[in-house]
Amino acid sequence: MGLLSEIKEEIRVIRDRDPAMHSNWEVFLYSSFHVMLAYRKAHKQYLKGHYFRARQISQRAARKYGIEIHPGATIGKGFFIDHGTGVVIGETAIVGDNVTLYQGVTLGGTGKEQGKRHPTIGNNVMIGSGAKVLGNITIGDGCKVAAGAVVLHDVPPGCTVVGVPGRVVKMLTPGRDDLDQIHFPDPVQIDIRCLNRGQSALTNQLLDLQDQMREMRAEMRRLRNEREEMSRRLSETQRELEEERVLLQVQKKKNAELDDPDCPCSQKADGQGSEETNISLTDSEL
Repeated sequence: MGLLSEIKEEIRVIRDRDPAMHSNWEVFLYSSFHVMLAYRKAHKQYLKGHYFRARQISQRAARKYGIEIHPGATIGKGFFIDHGTGVVIGETAIVGDNVTLYQGVTLGGTGKEQGKRHPTIGNNVMIGSGAKVLGNITIGDGCKVAAGAVVLHDVPPGCTVVGVPGRVVKMLTPGRDDLDQIHFPDPVQIDIRCLNRGQSALTNQLLDLQDQMREMRAEMRRLRNEREEMSRRLSETQRELEEERVLLQVQKKKNAELDDPDCPCSQKADGQGSEETNISLTDSEL
């Protein structure tokens, strides 16, 4: 592909993805345009084995434009870096066709692997501002990586990844060309809402248990009062019965003494009866 063809392709790509571009001449003001020209030149030198020359070209462009693309990286057609300051692409990274990166994106390694140690990015992928894709992993075709996400594992095609570490939150519509970076589900907020609902349910259960305990305490107090009242009545009844029993014993004892003829009480009672008879006779005689 000649220089003129590369310029036309860059104009098409930038016009398609950046609404801030108002004229074709503005392509020469985009840092990604100049960096990609330098990358293609450095990549050719890298493939020929001229590693120092390749790194010299890429490092000069990195210092000037703030975008560092290793000459050993493999980048497909339609690649676009929007506001590319801070973008880093590692040596063994593979980037597919029609990929869009925003500022601060890192396609890097983990520092623990040899050989292929950088990610492989599929076709039609968008990676948002500040996202980090690390290690020898694969991002499938049509994926979207949200701003600030840190992706450490493979992502299936057509997925949206958010969070730290990155988690798949939804599947995208196949063939949909969407550069939206902000309208993503928030898994942290979803987890918080789930926790809030669970906490509300536990709180309601706790309140219900407290109400039940209050009712049980009130019922226990009522039963205790009834038991004390019954105990008091039983004690009074027992005391009355004991008094009646004592009185009955006394009455029986008196009756027994009156029925006994040898008892002095009975003789005295008989003597009193005789005297009354004598008195009555004397009165009759008179």
